[in-house]
Amino acid sequence: MTLNPEQTPMFRRGYRLQWEEVQQSHVILYPEGMAKLNDSAAAILQLVDGKSTLQGIIDQLNARFPGADGLAQDVLEFFQSAYEQKWVIFRD
Repeated sequence: MTLNPEQTPMFRRGYRLQWEEVQQSHVILYPEGMAKLNDSAAAILQLVDGKSTLQGIIDQLNARFPGADGLAQDVLEFFQSAYEQKWVIFRD
């Protein structure tokens, strides 16, 4: 799948992001289990609201982390991976 910056990511049904106190990190919970997230992944996924486009998420992260070289490409690669892991789907 080739991602378009105008696509809107959404969590797949049954998947959700939450803070897990025991893990001391954010996790993706899903019917088959859970995936522990690093800080970067959590920062990106916290912006998934079903309304913000990929470009909108990139813009928010650029404002939060000015001067982060390659941020847009890193975010798109992360969402490609999240899609392949079935965490998110995209709406055009």
